[in-house]
Amino acid sequence: MFIINITYKAQLEKIDQHLDEHVRFLDEQYKLGNFLASGRKIPRTGGIILAIMDTKDDLEKIIEKDPFFINSLADY
Repeated sequence: MFIINITYKAQLEKIDQHLDEHVRFLDEQYKLGNFLASGRKIPRTGGIILAIMDTKDDLEKIIEKDPFFINSLADY
């Protein structure tokens, strides 16, 4: 199991532009059984994801599909 600590590096307005895509990404990973839980940080500076993966390499391949990663909006 891995804990993914996401920290936004863009303004919230930019984050919000890609939020629906990010939620679809999360939903897909839940359906595939890769994610166990996730949620926003308070204050809203990023989020946390609990991932059920065998290797860090597998996890990194999944993170690369996240719209926040693709659009350089967050650090992981």
